[in-house]
Amino acid sequence: MGRRFYWSDEYWLLLMQIYLRKPVGVKPLYSRLMVDLSMELHIPPQMLHGQMSRLSGLDTPLLERLWAKYAKSPQRLSRGVKLLRQMKGFGQADVFYDGVEANETFERDFRPIADYPDLKPVMLILILDLYFRLTPGTMVVETPEVVELARLMRVNPDEVVGVMECYQHCDPYLKRKEKSGESKEKRLLTECEQIWARFGNGRPEELSALAVQMKEYFK
Repeated sequence: MGRRFYWSDEYWLLLMQIYLRKPVGVKPLYSRLMVDLSMELHIPPQMLHGQMSRLSGLDTPLLERLWAKYAKSPQRLSRGVKLLRQMKGFGQADVFYDGVEANETFERDFRPIADYPDLKPVMLILILDLYFRLTPGTMVVETPEVVELARLMRVNPDEVVGVMECYQHCDPYLKRKEKSGESKEKRLLTECEQIWARFGNGRPEELSALAVQMKEYFK
């Protein structure tokens, strides 16, 4: 069963502050600001994005009052957000899970992988999307698509290629032998196997659509 989360009306201030960042408006689902707030509150980005859409629509009297009080006073909004973050227990996972089903995997997707501090599961998802667009012979550091993705994620192209090599061991069509070597390398293979289990057997267009959204995190 997935986790549950509790929404406090005070969180509207946090969303409003992000909403008012230029360019003003509802931010992309996986923008870094949205993901960072999700990690802070332990609430999935999809749910925060839905709440931000409500905020933009002013669909309750409460939101109308908050908008009237804070929207044209950034200093007041900043003070309100600062006070909220100083509250005892703010952002504690064991307090805020109650209410709606949440996805347990989202936080882990945005944390560094053990022994690979430059890599996160979200990056493995993007690399898997690219993997399905290339052939094994083009999974090399010179391939423009590899260079472009590496530049977006701010890693070296050889790290992207290293992950693709792990995916070749996951790919049932290639039937590569199990990767051997140091435990560190096996841990990366294990991470790739988990991503493959989640997305490798699904519809490529769904993975592609998700990858487009997740790229916003790196922009």
